[in-house]
Amino acid sequence: MAKQAQGAGQPPAAIQKLLRAIPKVDDVLLRFEGNTAPAALVKGAVREVLAARREDILAGRLADAAALKQERLLPQIEARLADKLRPNFRTVINATGVVIHTNLGRSLLPASAMESLLAVGTHYANLEFDLATGKRGSRYTLVEELLCELTGAEAALVVNNNAAAVLLVLETLASSREVIVSRGQLVEIGGSFRIPEVMAKSGARLVEVGATNRTHLRDYERAITDATALLLKVHTSNFRMIGFTKEVPLAELVALGAARGIPVMEDLGSGSFVDFSRYGLGKEPTVQETIAAGVDVVTFSGDKMLGGPQAGLILGKRAVIDQVKRNPMNRALRIDKFTLAALEAVLRLYFDEEQAVRTIPTLAMLTMPLAAIERRAKRLSRRLNKSLAGRGRVSLVRTSSRVGGGSLPETELPSCGVALAPKEMRVNELERRLRAAVVPVISRIENECLLLDLRTVADDEIAPLAATLTEVLAGG
Repeated sequence: MAKQAQGAGQPPAAIQKLLRAIPKVDDVLLRFEGNTAPAALVKGAVREVLAARREDILAGRLADAAALKQERLLPQIEARLADKLRPNFRTVINATGVVIHTNLGRSLLPASAMESLLAVGTHYANLEFDLATGKRGSRYTLVEELLCELTGAEAALVVNNNAAAVLLVLETLASSREVIVSRGQLVEIGGSFRIPEVMAKSGARLVEVGATNRTHLRDYERAITDATALLLKVHTSNFRMIGFTKEVPLAELVALGAARGIPVMEDLGSGSFVDFSRYGLGKEPTVQETIAAGVDVVTFSGDKMLGGPQAGLILGKRAVIDQVKRNPMNRALRIDKFTLAALEAVLRLYFDEEQAVRTIPTLAMLTMPLAAIERRAKRLSRRLNKSLAGRGRVSLVRTSSRVGGGSLPETELPSCGVALAPKEMRVNELERRLRAAVVPVISRIENECLLLDLRTVADDEIAPLAATLTEVLAGG
C-alpha cells in the first residue's frame, strides 16, 4: 500500500479512508432491483465503475469522499450499463460522402435483398437441396445461371470475398508454377492486401515483367516458359500512374494466352455490370466487357460497384471454373445462405438496368442528381438553424463526394453539404462527440468546420442527424 500511496501523492491514511468509502457491490445492486437488464450485466457495470473509482483514488485523481456516495455513482453505473446493453455492431450515419465506405460496411443492400434475408433467416430453405430431384443439390447453382445470363460467362462460382476468389483461382491453376504479372500492377490496397503475398500463399511463383510505368506485350512473351501457368492482369484499385505509362490491353493478353496455350485471368477488384460513363462517371471495364474479351477467368467483389453483399465472384470458361469448383479449398471459402439470398436478389435487379440504378442504393447514390442532394442539404440546414439556437454557424457548401472502395479513384462526384462551425467547442471535439453519440455520425472536417456531405445521408436519416447534432452541441 505504501507504493500506492506514494503514487497518489496523498497520506496513506487519507487514501485508506477513501477506499473504505467505496460502496459494497451488493449494497449498490439493491438499487437496481426490478431492473430488466440481465443481472450479470448489471453486476458487471457496478463492479467496473467501482473499480474505476478505486483506481482514481490510488492515482490521486479522486480526493473527495462525496464523489463516492451512491447518488453520485448511480448515473455513472447507469451510463456504463447502457454501454453494455448497446450492440457493438450498430448502424451509423455516413455523412462523409464516400459511397462505398470500406470501414462503414461498403454497399447498402436494396429492399428486395433485405426481404430475402428475412425469409431465409426465419424459414428453412433449399440451400443444398434440389427441389426437382429431391436429392442433395449445390448451393452454387442458385446464382450461377443468373451470373452467366447477365455477363455471358460460361460458368460461375461465388466465395466469401474477392481475396479468397483470387487465392482459390491461383492455387487451382498455378500452384508450384509461374504466374506472369506486370510490375506496375503489384500494388498494395486496403487492409494490406498485396497480390505477391496472396500468390505466395497459393503456392504460385510470381514473375514480374515490364517497368513500373510501362509494360509491353513483348515483356509477357519473353517471360513465358514451360513453367508458366497463368497470365494475370490486376486492377490497381485506387492507385494510378499518369504521364509516360502503358499497359497491355486485355484483348492482346488473351490473344497471347490463346496462342501459347496459357489461361488468362483478370482480377477486376471492384467489378461492375453497369457502364457508369453513361451516367457521367469515369470509365471502368465492366464484367461483361471483360468476359467478351475472351478472358479465361475473372474475379471481382460483390459488395463494391455491384452493390451487393460481401462476396468474391469467379466467372469464366467452364473448363476453368469446373477446376476451381473441385478444389478442396473451395469448401473453406464458401458463402452462407444469407450471402446467397442477398446476392440473388441484387442480381435479379440487373436484368433491368434502369431498375438496378434506381433501387440498388450504391448505384442510386453514385448517379444521384446534384439537385436532389441540394434539397437534402437545405432540409438539414433548415432544421439546424431552428434547433441550434446560435450554438453554431450553419452554411450550405459545394463539395465533392468519392466513390470509395478503390473504385473509380479519379472520379470526383459534385455534391452539396452542410458546414457547421460550432461556437462553444472545438470542431475536433464535436466530431469526436458525434462518433460517440447514441446514433453515431461519421463526418469530415474541412476549413475548421464539420462538413456533412448529404450524398450519403438518406432522406430518413436527416431528422435523426439533426437531432444528434442538436443534442451534442447542447452538451448532451
